[in-house]
Amino acid sequence: MKEITSLNNEYIKYLYKLKDKKNRYKENKFIIEGFHLVEEAYKSNSLLEILTINELSNYNDVNQIIVSETIIEKLSTTKNPQGVICICEMKKHNQLLGEKLLILDNINDPGNMGTLIRSSLGFDIDTIIISEDCVDIYNEKTIRATQGSFFNSNIYVSDDLEATINELKQRNIKIIGTSLQSSINLKDIKNIDNYAILLGNEANGVKEKLLNLTDINVKIEMNKKLESLNVAVAGSIIMYYLNN
Repeated sequence: MKEITSLNNEYIKYLYKLKDKKNRYKENKFIIEGFHLVEEAYKSNSLLEILTINELSNYNDVNQIIVSETIIEKLSTTKNPQGVICICEMKKHNQLLGEKLLILDNINDPGNMGTLIRSSLGFDIDTIIISEDCVDIYNEKTIRATQGSFFNSNIYVSDDLEATINELKQRNIKIIGTSLQSSINLKDIKNIDNYAILLGNEANGVKEKLLNLTDINVKIEMNKKLESLNVAVAGSIIMYYLNN
């Protein structure tokens, strides 16, 4: 089994560059860390290579490299790394499938993105559609926030959300926007089977040009002392409600 101990090793320098979005997409690879994410990546056949302090017996069919703790610390983005870093192959994002969808317009926070991906799997969303101006789904914080659900999610990257929404409308998918203006209470919506929930930017909400394409806009009734909910919380509530 190959062993690397030097931070100056050319392969370690190559892997470190994968922390940069541009290099990730150039190489079609991304980094994950921690035993839980490794297991989820392995089950989805996304795992290319493992860098570990100690050999992992459960992954004998995956190339493993023994490395030093200093290398793990260099590649890690957590305060207390678990001693395992993995290289994964990027998913193919070209399938617009299903009748329950989530559309994300310019979500900027990786924690919010990761939470929405996680909730989408929990509440039976078939496809997550993201705009190109969303935070990178391969951002380390995004992947970590998904808690592995990323590897079981169908994600479609749209370069034109208006066109994508119009395509969904032609398939009789009801577009449900989120807005405080001209909206109805979520609890007043009944018996919708085919839908796409549209969520917008944390600070600015859904773009007006996209809200003009929605069939209905909803809001979550709550204590009037609170102005709004975090987008990941609001999106999770809406997904839960429509799935029941």
